[in-house]
Amino acid sequence: MNEPLAIRRKRLLHRSRYRGRLEGDLLLGRFAARHLARLDRADLDRYEALLGESDQDLFDWISGRAPVPARHDHELFRRLRTFRPIDAQD
Repeated sequence: MNEPLAIRRKRLLHRSRYRGRLEGDLLLGRFAARHLARLDRADLDRYEALLGESDQDLFDWISGRAPVPARHDHELFRRLRTFRPIDAQD
């Protein structure tokens, strides 16, 4: 995909905010609103791959109920894991 970064970020923000479960919408939507503007292409790729996973898998990995797969064991995921949406403003 060769879309401009600004459009890609908007698309990822939209996907983050409208996951289908309120918990996912809040966590991922606020994380994206706070961090997407500063992510480089490689981190955008990593974040987009995370969005391709189910909310249940993401919450299991974030909460520690399941091990994080090697493909998602990176710094961006660790930032997501420690992010607190209650402290973030949209």
